[in-house]
Amino acid sequence: MLESLLSFGPFELMVAIFVLGYLAIALEHPIKIDKAASALLTAVLTWTVFVLFVDAIKPDADMHWVVHETRHHLGEISEILFFLLGAMTIVELVDAHEGFSVITDRITTKNKVKLLWIVSLITFFFSAVLDNLTTSIVMVSLLRKLIDNKQDRWFYAGIVVVAANAGGAFSPIGDVTTTMLWIGGQITASNIIVELFIPSLICLLVPLAFLSFRMKGEIKRPELSTENQKELVKGFEKKLIFAMGVCLLLFVPVFKTVTHLPPYMGMLFGLGVLWVTTELLHKDKDYEEKKVLSVLGVLRKIDTPSVLFFLGILLAISSLSSAGHLTLLAGALKDNIGDVFGINIVIGLLSSIVDNVPLVAASMKMYPTMSPEALAALPPEQLTWFQNFIVDGTFWEFLAYCAGTGGSALIIGSAAGVAVMGMERIDFIWYLKNISLLALLGYFAGAFAYIGIVLMFHG
Repeated sequence: MLESLLSFGPFELMVAIFVLGYLAIALEHPIKIDKAASALLTAVLTWTVFVLFVDAIKPDADMHWVVHETRHHLGEISEILFFLLGAMTIVELVDAHEGFSVITDRITTKNKVKLLWIVSLITFFFSAVLDNLTTSIVMVSLLRKLIDNKQDRWFYAGIVVVAANAGGAFSPIGDVTTTMLWIGGQITASNIIVELFIPSLICLLVPLAFLSFRMKGEIKRPELSTENQKELVKGFEKKLIFAMGVCLLLFVPVFKTVTHLPPYMGMLFGLGVLWVTTELLHKDKDYEEKKVLSVLGVLRKIDTPSVLFFLGILLAISSLSSAGHLTLLAGALKDNIGDVFGINIVIGLLSSIVDNVPLVAASMKMYPTMSPEALAALPPEQLTWFQNFIVDGTFWEFLAYCAGTGGSALIIGSAAGVAVMGMERIDFIWYLKNISLLALLGYFAGAFAYIGIVLMFHG
């Protein structure tokens, strides 16, 4: 068996391992193996083949060079992981203090259309400030308090996925793929907000406008339990932690701009400030109450498997980058499509089938970020193509939009969709019939809006 695999050659064997690992990730639920486990195994096996057969894969390198590459890539990946861990902890801390009820308790309408717009717009802007995964979890929890009928709740939950992905795409802290591009230096925070806000908003407004003419009637609210429960958090504490949490998350891009330190430093600063605040706020409470409301308590709720999944898949992508696979793929896309808009639209649609994280990671490795000096050294015939890859270039902006919103077409195409699917047990085929077309309408509407803006104002 091993000899037959090796007959393909070590270079091809790395691709085969990656494809098999990817299939295991995509088929996580049927095969009942967590995608984090598959990602970690894929990463270790691809790097193992690379280091054992480095002479055949990359003749100008050796084992020591491969080991150095792993450490280099791990340093870059760690920045993303620590950023995510900090953000997830802050959000869980706000949730533990029931901070999100500051907004959700104010929703009183039962009209289906009004509720759809309210929930969608809250999700859109929450996703930009927090992140699409966390926002989806919060909004599904809200929907359970607002809607009793399961089919109605599924429909609203499906639109939450579309809204969360649209809102996360234009924010440097709203979607892990946009965060990756921001941390990687391909985009800047202020520019991505300005350039992608309108396309992202259109991505949501088109499905909402379509549904406004179809939906009628009112929703039925569930009967809430009247049992008396001990109130752990006072109203002042809810508002304080909510306001501090949101402000500290918004402060991260400001911190990076002022200090030029990596974004995860700003996130860890925010976590430290909120940690100290909650410790002082609850210092007089007994141990059981304090445990629920402290960082040590909420850390148990952090989705560690998702963090390990990101680690595994990003390491696997890095192995293909160092071995030269992604350079070949970049050339193939350029030769066969030859247009940055077309390439990104294809990447966005692919992200609905497979996870958008490795697709963006691959794109970051496939295409170099061009400096002004590098552009100046290019011959005129190459300048038009490569100027799309400068910092805040058209390719990176459109990649953030397409990878962030394209995953809404299928419920397994984004972290937000997978979370909602798990919480509400939404059927894959049901989502395909009821939400996928709406998501695609929004995706293409926003994409064409971005292309139109670029052609109109940037030539």
